[in-house]
Amino acid sequence: MDSMTNTETNTDSGRAMGVDFGEARIGIALSDPTRTLATPLLTLHEKNKGEQTRKVAALVAEHGVTSVVVGLPLKLDGEHGDIAITTEKFAKKLRTQVEAEVVFWDERFTSIAADMALAEAREHGGRRRGKKRTLREEKGDRDMAAAAILLQEWLDAGGGRGSS
Repeated sequence: MDSMTNTETNTDSGRAMGVDFGEARIGIALSDPTRTLATPLLTLHEKNKGEQTRKVAALVAEHGVTSVVVGLPLKLDGEHGDIAITTEKFAKKLRTQVEAEVVFWDERFTSIAADMALAEAREHGGRRRGKKRTLREEKGDRDMAAAAILLQEWLDAGGGRGSS
């Protein structure tokens, strides 16, 4: 996929961040420092576009992220729909606020994979005790899981290794 690089620094090291962008929620995942494993971090519940960008940029700085992988929600035929165009605008704004590289990754089917992974976790006792999850919490879990899946796919495909 296309990449938008902000700096000429070596981005082979440092954490990578996966971003599952949505107009109301943004799922965030982080890699470990060796860029081997992606882990869900949090879901931002924010509708204000300026605040979305500011909050993601703050997380990039806080976690020492050198690569931001933004999931690009293409249509099944590979075309750009309205949400892909909105995602590209978000990434363009983010690029002006971070020193990390910002790249796109095809995120088709990551939400479906996230739903399947979460269903399997529930089936195997993943939240046995405690109160029932709210719909908002469940959607947030899905967004974080989708961010982790897209980031893991990017890492497994080389994850910025060998490029700068």
